[in-house]
Amino acid sequence: MSDLLASAYPWIKSLHIMAVISWMAGLFYFPRLLVNHVERADPTGLLHETYQDMEMKLFKVIMQPAMIATWIFGLCLVVTPGIVDWSSWWPWVKGASVIAMTVFHEWLGKRRKDFINGSNTLSGRQYRLMNEVPTLLMVLIVVSVVVKF
Repeated sequence: MSDLLASAYPWIKSLHIMAVISWMAGLFYFPRLLVNHVERADPTGLLHETYQDMEMKLFKVIMQPAMIATWIFGLCLVVTPGIVDWSSWWPWVKGASVIAMTVFHEWLGKRRKDFINGSNTLSGRQYRLMNEVPTLLMVLIVVSVVVKF
């Protein structure tokens, strides 16, 4: 199995990077949709339904599959012999950051359901602040992988 992973490494890494880009695009855009949804849509109007449709498609059609693919290809990279030096800090920082990114992803999914149930309590400002979370986590992930501290 390790020979297969080693020979497929460039392909797995390529697929991982593409999945990460797709997931991050969604994580950057989704909170902005929620900002606009809370600030511009009447909870009973057509715009409200339009935002719900956009949020559902982004979350379920793009973000969810991209997150799953990121995890699958990332775990394949982790178990490829010689790729990760577990005595360094970087894989632990990256791993914790990816778990935090996944928790944030699930938090966004819960906020989407709040809009569906009519129970959203967060403001546009709060969603704007939460929009910074994936950026901070991305910085940690990229620096840890590239610098390998």
